[in-house]
Amino acid sequence: MFAKAYGATTLGVDGLIIDVEVDCANGLPSFDIVGLADTAVKESKERVRTAIRNSGIKLRQEKLTINLAPANLRKDNSGLDLPIAVGILAAYGLIPTEKLEKKLFAAELSLEGDCRAIRGILPMAVKAREQGFTTFFTSRANANEALLVKGIQIYALDHLTQLIDFLLDRTELSLAERQETPKCTHPAFSDDFADVQGQFLAKRALEIAAAGGHNALMVGSPGAGKTMLARRMNSILPELTREEALEVTKIYSIAGLLPPNGGLVTRRPFRSPHHTTSMTALIGGGSIPRPGEVTLAQNGVLFLDELPEFNKTTLEVLRQPLEDRSVTIARVNATLTFPANFILLSAMNPCPCGYYGEEDDTHTCECTPNEIKRYTRKISGPLLDRIDIHIRVPRVEYKDLSSTQKAEPSLRIRERVTAARQRQYARMKKFGLFCNAQMNHAILMETCPLDRSAQKLLEQAFRLMNLSARSYDRIVKVARTAADLGGSEKIQDAHIAEAIQLRNSVGVNMN
Repeated sequence: MFAKAYGATTLGVDGLIIDVEVDCANGLPSFDIVGLADTAVKESKERVRTAIRNSGIKLRQEKLTINLAPANLRKDNSGLDLPIAVGILAAYGLIPTEKLEKKLFAAELSLEGDCRAIRGILPMAVKAREQGFTTFFTSRANANEALLVKGIQIYALDHLTQLIDFLLDRTELSLAERQETPKCTHPAFSDDFADVQGQFLAKRALEIAAAGGHNALMVGSPGAGKTMLARRMNSILPELTREEALEVTKIYSIAGLLPPNGGLVTRRPFRSPHHTTSMTALIGGGSIPRPGEVTLAQNGVLFLDELPEFNKTTLEVLRQPLEDRSVTIARVNATLTFPANFILLSAMNPCPCGYYGEEDDTHTCECTPNEIKRYTRKISGPLLDRIDIHIRVPRVEYKDLSSTQKAEPSLRIRERVTAARQRQYARMKKFGLFCNAQMNHAILMETCPLDRSAQKLLEQAFRLMNLSARSYDRIVKVARTAADLGGSEKIQDAHIAEAIQLRNSVGVNMN
C-alpha cells in the first residue's frame, strides 16, 4: 500500500517542502530510506519504529520503503521523523490518506513518541504557506516560532498519539496560541554610551557608521576603549523593522540559536567571533552549507577584535560580502546564496606591542619599522579600501576619566541615527535601499549633490592623497551621512572634510 505525507527541511535560509512517499509491501521485513538522506535522517527509522510501538500501535512485519523527494538534495533535518511516522501509519491503513492533504508535519520524535523541537521551523512555515498548505503540525516548543507566520493553522503537539487521535477524529486539538513575552518601547541595553568618558571623535565616527551603515576600523593602544566602544554600537542602531526581524529570526532558527519558545528576534545581532575562527565558520559552508558569522550578523554588527590576529586568508573572504552584501557558496549538490548585510566593526593595535604613537615615560614602542609594516600588512589594501571609516582611538585623559558628568546617553544618539535613516529611506526607497552605504556609483551621483566648495575640497584630497575610485565613493557616502545627521540637503565642504578626516586619522601607514 502507498501513502504520501509532507515534511520540510531547510535549504540555505529558506524552507524546502519534502514529499515523504511510503510504500508498504509483502516481502522480507525491512525499513529502507532513500532520497539522499543524511545520517540524522537515516537513523530516524529506529526512532520512528520505536515511537510508534511505544504509542500503543503494533505494525505488521513487512517491507517498508520510504522515499524523500526531491531525491537530488541532501536532507539533514530530524524534523522528518513526524511525517515519516504519519506516512507509515497511512500506508498501513491506520490513518486515511485524505487526512494528510494540505497538511505539513515537522518534529523530531523521541523513543517514547514525544515531539521535540527542531531548528528551522520559521522558514518551513513560510514555505508551507507559500506552497498552499493550510495546516502545520509541530512540537509545542516550536509553536511560538511557527505562529510568526500568518495565514496557516498551527497545531502544537506533545506526543505522537495526540496527532493520531486528531487525524482519526477521536479527539479535538486546539489551535496553538502565542505565548506573549513582555515588550518595551526601547529595549534596555546593559552597555550605554553614557558610560564612555572622552573619545569624542570615536563616538562621532560610530554615530556616522550607525546612521549610514558604514564599516569602521578603530586603531589604538591597549586599554584605549576600542572594544568598549564597539560593544555599545547596537545601543544606537535603529530598531529592527518587522521585515528585518523576520529575516534575522529565520537565520537564527536555521542556525539553532533561538532560545526555547523563542519568538521574533527584536534586537539587531552583534557577532564577535574569536580570531581563531575558521574561514568556513566566518563565511559559511560545509558539505550542507550553513550560515556563517557574516550571515548571522545580518541587519546587525560583525565585530572583529584584534584584526591582524585573524588568518589573512580568512579575512580576505570578507571582500565579496562587504561589496555585494551576500555570500554565494557552491557545492556539488547545490549553490546557495546567503544574505550578508552587516556593519563591519574592527579594532587593532597600531603595532605588535600596541604603543606606536603613544610613547610616554611608562610605555615606549620597541617595534622596528619592519615589524610594524609586517603587522599592519596583514590587513590587505583591497580589504581596507572597503572600510569607510578609519579612526585613531587615543588613550583617555585623566580629566575625562575622573569627570563625574555623564556622557551623552545612547538613547539620544539613537534618535539622531533613526532620523538620519528616515531621511535616507525617503531619498532612496525608489531604488529599494535604506542606508547610504548600500549606494552604488550611479545612485551616488544622482542622490549626493556637492556644492562648489565641497567639490573643490574633494578634488584636492583626491589628487593629494592618491585616492582610488572606491575611496572617492566611500568618502562621498560618509559625507552624505554626516549631512543627513545635520539635516542638510546638500553635501557641504564641512561634511567632506569630516569624511576625509574619518578615513585618514589612524596615524599609521596601513598600506
